[in-house]
Amino acid sequence: MKIGLIAPSGQILEAAPLARAIAYFERCGCKVVAPPAIRRTYQRFAGTDAQRVQALHAMAQRRDVDLIMAVRGGYGLTRLLPKIDYQLLAQSGKLFCGHSDFTALSLALYAKTKTVSLAGPTALFDFGAEPDNEHGLAAHGVSAFTEQHFWQLLRHRKDSVAFKSDTTARLGVRGRLWGSNLKMVTNAIGTPYLPKIRNGILFVEDVNEHPFRVERMLYQLLNSGLLARQSALVLGEFNGYKLWPNDNGYDFAQMVKHFRTVCPVPVVTGLPFGHVRDKVTLPIGATATLTQVGKVATLAFSL
Repeated sequence: MKIGLIAPSGQILEAAPLARAIAYFERCGCKVVAPPAIRRTYQRFAGTDAQRVQALHAMAQRRDVDLIMAVRGGYGLTRLLPKIDYQLLAQSGKLFCGHSDFTALSLALYAKTKTVSLAGPTALFDFGAEPDNEHGLAAHGVSAFTEQHFWQLLRHRKDSVAFKSDTTARLGVRGRLWGSNLKMVTNAIGTPYLPKIRNGILFVEDVNEHPFRVERMLYQLLNSGLLARQSALVLGEFNGYKLWPNDNGYDFAQMVKHFRTVCPVPVVTGLPFGHVRDKVTLPIGATATLTQVGKVATLAFSL
């Protein structure tokens, strides 16, 4: 596997995680292409808009790269969307991988070219972490769960993950798997960068968003008619927020309970995906099946 690193959003804040990520991939037998462009700094970004677009295009044109991975998220890809050559990315034949802000590129790439990309790890957070037994990280600093599912999908072109939802249900649907960061999905509504998917399995996650903000974004999906065109809504991890005294019992669970009363499709919780160490790698735009028996849900998919 030949992995090319890009920084299309925020700047790299520390050199050590990058070095650890490169060392991890090299131990796995991968060749890593880490051009000087990923270390650029301009304001809060990894270079100017023009520089980041050029670096993305340049990586797509390299013949010595199979997988292109974002080093981190942050903010910045929204500014680049009108300037990206999506046909160039699609015709490169490469897989693109990342999450968080990277969702903007994954959605736009599928909307413009029907090209599948990966909602999955980023180099610094997922492969550049220091060892930490308290959080279940291995000696090389990588979550065993994340590692297993990442390589399973890349090597075998298929994977599945079973997880516990919060309610008992019986469900069986098949459709196009898509979504990722909730803010980026809602931001794409009304733009040419939102895929037009019917009967899809929409998965979403977010970080540092109070449940009422999550609910507000879910209502945007509902009121725009987007949810009515899906087969199921799958909620991943929503972490990093703090409840306030005036919430009076309104927490994430209560928010989900309420939203189920207005949502036109089944809502499944517990997907291990988001701004957390343990995350499954999910192919945006691929066909998937979602089943649930009792409280155990299973999502299966292939590239």
